[in-house]
Amino acid sequence: MPAVKRIDIRTETPADIAGIRLVEAEAFPTRAEADLVDRLREDGSAVLSLIAVLDRQVIGHAMFPRMQEPRGSLGLGPVAVLSAHRRRGVAAGLIREGLSRAKADAWVAILFSATRPTMAASVSAPSWRPDLARPTRGRI
Repeated sequence: MPAVKRIDIRTETPADIAGIRLVEAEAFPTRAEADLVDRLREDGSAVLSLIAVLDRQVIGHAMFPRMQEPRGSLGLGPVAVLSAHRRRGVAAGLIREGLSRAKADAWVAILFSATRPTMAASVSAPSWRPDLARPTRGRI
């Protein structure tokens, strides 16, 4: 039986930026998300930028940028995983680690947008809070 390989989740370093850009570019149909990640990092909005690494290769990325409103909140996204590693819990692991770090750093909420109605997750409660679901239109 082959050995199970360990996926490490850690904070990005400058040496990881090219790998992150490759992951974002492969995961989305345009370079818009990869460009967004670069802009958030450059303007100081990226509070947490986590990567998943397997065999010294970046295979996943999740960014948690500071939100202007509500005060004390982070956004979630983009989240990207190379197609060869999807459906193996990589994105979930990145998100769980980000939520754990956000809670430890006393952020009060994580906001995200998806193709489903926008929902807010309370960092103090590790589960999603459907009672906080609030569809939004336009930009947050």
